[in-house]
Amino acid sequence: MANSPQSTLLDEALYSKGGALFSTSPRGGGGGGRMILVEDCVETSGAFVLHHLLKRSLSPSSSDVVVFLSLAQHFSHYERILRKMGCAQRDLKRLVFIDILNLEDRDQRRSSEEILMALYGKVQKQVELNYQSREGNQVTVIIDDVSLMEVDANGSSNLVLDFLHYCCTLTAQFGCSVIALNHYDVYSNVDQLNLLLELEYLADVRIKVEPLATGLANDVHGQLTVSNKGGLVEDGCGKVHNFQFRIKDSGVEYFYPGSKS
Repeated sequence: MANSPQSTLLDEALYSKGGALFSTSPRGGGGGGRMILVEDCVETSGAFVLHHLLKRSLSPSSSDVVVFLSLAQHFSHYERILRKMGCAQRDLKRLVFIDILNLEDRDQRRSSEEILMALYGKVQKQVELNYQSREGNQVTVIIDDVSLMEVDANGSSNLVLDFLHYCCTLTAQFGCSVIALNHYDVYSNVDQLNLLLELEYLADVRIKVEPLATGLANDVHGQLTVSNKGGLVEDGCGKVHNFQFRIKDSGVEYFYPGSKS
């Protein structure tokens, strides 16, 4: 049997005792999955959090399937990162990659609403197919990233929110999880701030990636705040976790403030 990946502070803050991203959801009221929002800024990228969660879902000890929507990079970018993190070719077979940069629908003079609805149809189909074919094993939908989706929707926050609401219905229906990356510092006007607030309202778990309040440091690259809205205290839900991180060639190190000598 394959060994489970070594647990980190981020894993302990996110995962229930069952070791999966799904638990009791405020939205589903029962066995639904979770909406996880990763927020970062220009100064401190949160891409490594997506990579961590992607690698965790594709680990040999897991049978999960990931439906990955990319507006930021092509497949080769993520494949290179996953290989560097030790992901085997056989594990990549459980990754359904939707390259929105090359999506044919973008070139057919369709409206933004039609394009996003067609995209949701692709996501829904993959979630249903993999849920049925893998005897109920979890499917995780990852979106990289929401701010670029808004650009694709010609600046329409409402269309992006509608798309995310549709995706969140899948958490209750199929027990899948939705993970989305968003840049919180790109919003300036009222409409854009409403999108940010709505995203935070939708999220069962919010991971905020920020620079150190004290400025740059050689051995600490930033700080993470993980806020969980859930109600299960025994699963670590309803708590706020704060820790710092350092990005290395071999991966990311997580630790509590003041614990680095």
